[in-house]
Amino acid sequence: MAKPRKKQTQSSAIVNRRASFDYQLEDELTVGVVLTGPEVRAARDGRVQLKGSFVTIRNGELWLNNASFSLTLNEKTGQSTTVDTSPRKLLAHRKQIEAMDREKQTGLTIVPLRLLTRGRHIKLVIALGKGKKRYDKRQTIKRRDQERDTSRILRSRV
Repeated sequence: MAKPRKKQTQSSAIVNRRASFDYQLEDELTVGVVLTGPEVRAARDGRVQLKGSFVTIRNGELWLNNASFSLTLNEKTGQSTTVDTSPRKLLAHRKQIEAMDREKQTGLTIVPLRLLTRGRHIKLVIALGKGKKRYDKRQTIKRRDQERDTSRILRSRV
């Protein structure tokens, strides 16, 4: 008799791959996220998009803006979904928020990097970043291509 298969789960982190390409990242900070039930289910199922999202500081609180959560409206049929991009509150210590605010005043941006869903709590890794210019992005692509070519040549020689 065949063993029952375990349900395949997504990786435990939802990654914002554009963040490292568009920004020169500095300090990272792991913060909590205030979510509702359907938002938690979407995060655990991997139906969250961090591309284009950013973090703002309002009234001494951190807010995640423009993150897309694909919510299932009707659980019985499972057919109706909607995308919710409303702001979500982030949980951090007051001193951490004040330090981020001081850095933000110097022209840096707070960018979400990864949404961690392993364990009981859902956490968000944010980082301070300075926006790259177009020529910086071209240099990043060129360096990545060169590293790929050298590793390909080294593998072929072995």
